[in-house]
Amino acid sequence: MKSVPSIDERDSAAVAARLAEAAAAMREAPNRVGSVSRIEGTGRLLVTGDLHDNPQNLARVIRHAALDRSPEDHLVLQELIHGEQLIDGVDLSYRMLVKVAGLLLAYPAQVHVLLANHELAQMAGHSVSKGGGCMTTKFDQGLMRAFGSDADLVATAVGEFVRAMPLAARTSNGVLCAHSLPGPTMMPEFDLDILDRELVDADYEPVHGSAWMMVWGRGQTEAQTEEIAGRWGVSLFCLGHAFVQEGVAIGGPRTVLLNSDHEHGAVLPLNLTDPSPTIESAMFAAFPISSIEQSS
Repeated sequence: MKSVPSIDERDSAAVAARLAEAAAAMREAPNRVGSVSRIEGTGRLLVTGDLHDNPQNLARVIRHAALDRSPEDHLVLQELIHGEQLIDGVDLSYRMLVKVAGLLLAYPAQVHVLLANHELAQMAGHSVSKGGGCMTTKFDQGLMRAFGSDADLVATAVGEFVRAMPLAARTSNGVLCAHSLPGPTMMPEFDLDILDRELVDADYEPVHGSAWMMVWGRGQTEAQTEEIAGRWGVSLFCLGHAFVQEGVAIGGPRTVLLNSDHEHGAVLPLNLTDPSPTIESAMFAAFPISSIEQSS
């Protein structure tokens, strides 16, 4: 695997610089169009669901992705922060962001890190829970523990990194990967043209912002999903934002749900040359992350 020089994850200046460089790489990637990261070519796409600070699963996924095998292979990652394994009651999941920032810098056109509700909440300072307690507060406490008076420097860089994330990644054969889709009651206010443009501050606003709706939405109906699919030209949605006991589940006739942060977490490989990806083929292809051999 390619790599960028390692940094001291307790060095505030180095961490802030790494996150800023990766944010720029996301924004300037040649396949970034509007708020979408485009995935083209004849290689393989590996899709994860929520990772929530599971570094072991992340390492296995990166190993299996083998991005140096071909420049046409791709990896989609989402929801990196706010895990349940706290250290002395604080969240140090900023370290997952640093690891993925290094991966982005090594493979800027192949790694696609999608905006998710936990990252958006952290960037905006909104409360969000996972297993009890406010995770944004625990994350901030983790930055204070790691960086002391320089915590704000790193928090600002984290916000810049999150703001650079695309809302979705889409393939030329009709697959769209996103954290979620707006809920049914959100549709009257949701901007269906959001993928074709850059995000603005209003998009991140709670309740009324279209990016907020996209990452927080739940309970999508079949009719609503079909409406979005028709507008966006999607044959298969790959989404997270759900606890899936077995790691992968059917969320609708054209929706697969992935969860990658627990012992049964799954990952989905997709062939970019498949002319018509279906929910059936996706469910058949998905497999447990635990089956990936750990690096020695």
